Amino acid sequence: MSPAATGGFEVPLIFGAAPFGGQRCLHFLVLYFQLQESQQITPNFTFIIENQTRHPDVLSRKQTRSYQLYSRTTGKHVQILGNKINANGDDGSKYALLVVETETFGSHVRIKGKESGFYICMNKQGKIIGKRNGTNQECVFVEEFLENNYTALVSAKYKGWYLGFNRKGRPKKGSRTAQTQQEVHFMKRSRQGKMEPLGGEFRFTTVTKRTRRARRLKPNPKKN
Repeated sequence: MSPAATGGFEVPLIFGAAPFGGQRCLHFLVLYFQLQESQQITPNFTFIIENQTRHPDVLSRKQTRSYQLYSRTTGKHVQILGNKINANGDDGSKYALLVVETETFGSHVRIKGKESGFYICMNKQGKIIGKRNGTNQECVFVEEFLENNYTALVSAKYKGWYLGFNRKGRPKKGSRTAQTQQEVHFMKRSRQGKMEPLGGEFRFTTVTKRTRRARRLKPNPKKN
């Protein structure tokens, strides 16, 4: 049987097949072609997941959060001053308030300064810079949650390169960082003086003469 007749596959020849074994041979050929077809159309799910992780869908739903990033090294906050970024921001500084855009798939984030409008990015030299346009893959980081309640941010494009700052608050090159270094450890914090939402719901009561009288007659447990 020629390769053209078998769809381009080489079919192993079976010698000595008796006439009564024709059905068995046909069954073998059907199974053979099904196996070849399944090997060709089976998708590589690992590749699909990695590709989606590296290149999130621009149409996917995004979540936006606002908070400060407290640096474990400097004891201050990451601030974005246009294309300059450091970790010397005071608590409550307008340049330290960050807008974090989170993709629904994975833990990919884009970090933008609310005041400056610039994004934190890492170029191919590992230098931390601010960019007005944050759609580039260099401006995407992956959150890594550490056991000590800190968070590390590793570049989604340059594997193993982290966002980090030295003791003076200056950015470190990505090639000189590692997850175990304190320079890459951050903690999310709310703005200074910002009140957190209450856990319970408010209950509104109409005040009448009867409710005022009930309050006056209600015993005070502290006097007992």
